[in-house]
Amino acid sequence: MSNDLEPLDPATARQMYLDERRHEVSDATVQSHGYRLKQFVQWCEQDGIDNLNDLSGRDVHRFRVKRRNEDELATPTMKGQLATLRVFLRFCTTIHAVRPGLDEKIILPKITDDDARDELIEPERARKVLEFLEKYRYAALEHALLEVLWHTGLRIGATIGLDIEDYDADKQYLNLVHRPDEGTSLKNGQTSERLVALSDRVCRVLDDWLSVNHSGIVDDYGRSPLFATRGSRLSRNRGRTIAYQYTRPCIYEDRCPHDRDIETCEARPTEQAYACPSSLSPHPIRRGAITYHLQEDTPEQVVSDRMDVGMNVLDRHYDQRSKWEKLQQRRRYLPDE
Repeated sequence: MSNDLEPLDPATARQMYLDERRHEVSDATVQSHGYRLKQFVQWCEQDGIDNLNDLSGRDVHRFRVKRRNEDELATPTMKGQLATLRVFLRFCTTIHAVRPGLDEKIILPKITDDDARDELIEPERARKVLEFLEKYRYAALEHALLEVLWHTGLRIGATIGLDIEDYDADKQYLNLVHRPDEGTSLKNGQTSERLVALSDRVCRVLDDWLSVNHSGIVDDYGRSPLFATRGSRLSRNRGRTIAYQYTRPCIYEDRCPHDRDIETCEARPTEQAYACPSSLSPHPIRRGAITYHLQEDTPEQVVSDRMDVGMNVLDRHYDQRSKWEKLQQRRRYLPDE
């Protein structure tokens, strides 16, 4: 152990790190890092490591093996966990709590194409979530948002950038506009601008949301956001929290597939919903919507245009149909003779 190190227990170091990061990143990122590092702190306590000065590369390796094998983490989750730990240890180096270079001993796992496109919401699960919202939160912000995300496959950034005037209730479509100077840009700029058709169901929910529950607020640019809280345009972080909140199985099925006590589960508070192993961010909802459209025989070019995703990206990262499913769907377009 270096004589320059100053004793510090893992829990205190975690809190110091989070306090430092609050000034640099969003609240959602701080919460995410807090949860990931909580697992590391608990492991240290169970392993008898009460002073980070004693932490070695071999200890870090044992933590990695434990999380990968015993906790059965998926590769993307494992990568996120270790990336946060590496930044944390780098911070600990600056306050003389761990040996210099310890963070460099963390090797992040590589994510394959299969890993990257694994997480998505299945149609049956999406149906259960929306049925719950229709029954208990009808035409509330959460209901309107998740109806649009599932049925259109829009990115969360594009969704929260919509204004009321971008919704045509009579012709049933959304008009996506790139407005970078007003804080609502589209991922691919003006090439992402398009009209997105809506179903009767989505329009019914949007109409009731606007007429009954919308706060009527105007943003700093004098625009009326389609999705708004009581005081402002819906933020990306709040949109992600809503997705995490209502994709927890305990919400729409009143059961926990992870054998946790629902009343005492750390993921029960809304702000901690991301801590549920089954909760999903908006992107898996988008991925699930795209896959569902493909499985329902929507032509790939139509899906590509509607969801603003290139054909090559669509095939590599979103299309979860088996080769057999693709064959059967192509067969329907063959002539009879």
